[in-house]
Amino acid sequence: MAAEPWHANLSFSDRLDKIVQITAEYKSAHPDAPAAEASKKAKELELDIFSSSNEILQYQSQCNAQIRSLQTQPKSRDQPFGFGNGWPEVVEEGTSSGKAGTKKIGRYGEARHFQNGLFSEIYKATIPYDNPEGFAGEPGKAVALKVTFLMGTEPPHDPAREIRTLKKAAHPRIIPLLESFPGPDSTRQLVLVTPFMPYDLAMILRNGYIAEDHGRTYLRCIFEALAYLHSQGIIHRDVKPGNILMKSLSGPAYLADFGIVWVPDDPTSEAPDEKITDVGTTSYRPPEILFGNKSYGCSLDAWAAGCVAAQVITSSMKPLFDSGDMGSDLTLIQSIFKGLGTPTLEMWPEAEKLPNWGKVQWVEYEPQSWDVLLPKASVEGRDLVSHLVKYQSTERMSAGAALKQPFFDREGA
Repeated sequence: MAAEPWHANLSFSDRLDKIVQITAEYKSAHPDAPAAEASKKAKELELDIFSSSNEILQYQSQCNAQIRSLQTQPKSRDQPFGFGNGWPEVVEEGTSSGKAGTKKIGRYGEARHFQNGLFSEIYKATIPYDNPEGFAGEPGKAVALKVTFLMGTEPPHDPAREIRTLKKAAHPRIIPLLESFPGPDSTRQLVLVTPFMPYDLAMILRNGYIAEDHGRTYLRCIFEALAYLHSQGIIHRDVKPGNILMKSLSGPAYLADFGIVWVPDDPTSEAPDEKITDVGTTSYRPPEILFGNKSYGCSLDAWAAGCVAAQVITSSMKPLFDSGDMGSDLTLIQSIFKGLGTPTLEMWPEAEKLPNWGKVQWVEYEPQSWDVLLPKASVEGRDLVSHLVKYQSTERMSAGAALKQPFFDREGA
């Protein structure tokens, strides 16, 4: 299929968001369908729409129509997306969930599909008892096998760089890489093996409540991970609830998915002043990359972490800023402006040098106070977020400084 001109303007994150939405609605409409089937069907539906559409608006409209269609389909049983009573089935480590629906991946037998992204699928398996000498994992423990499809990846996605980074940046709050190996088709697949984490923050937020001490633990862990990465000049570039994993609801939390990480001395990372701006996920993208800044730094992660913190301290599934049903950058910019106020060069001096600054005349919104933006948050929680979610990237609090905030000193922290 020859690429249409508008395809270049549709970001990876836009397509992934639509696939995730379609997957969720398909699984909700067909609760008995395996997760792998729901994912495969969603990818097929999205690709068909992508291939047949003549422009972005038509693509977005058709995807939203497909989602609405699935929402109106009768459900065979009353269960939320894939989780039975709200949480995924967690098979005890060292036990088998049966051979039906499993496959062998490398030396891991009876691997069962767990979830997936646009370029990868995650399987759950157990560490074999005939481990090679020096292997870090314990036999019988549950692991996640991330099978990445190399032929589908494109910059900034780079699974080989993800492997190098996880080896280089080992830290107690970063998901550890146990091993990696070529998949069944060695020219097309690469498998990353990590400890299995049955929960992620997005899943927990969908449940509608986070205990205050649990939320504080999650955030402390993530800021510890970011402080370590940033001390080495590494930018994660996709901090969001779905990339924050937990083994139990009380924590600890681990930062995961380094597929689009930027590492200063890695041979496949872009030049410092020519970084790719199509990074991050919709509502967690900071304003500087929305306006074309290719020289961004670690403060990109600080903004995203601030947006995550806003959701954690309010137990809200709704992001701090909204990119709309179509995942539009313009809608996201407007949402940011409505919340923080339409910026002037006095408020945001670095904007003057941004490539796309001044190309659109915006409505002049007045800034809202943080007690209006986060009415259910504690004073300490609002203060934490307000120091991270700032227009001027040089004024955003560092991850290390965030850990010293009063929010983490409260009783029970």
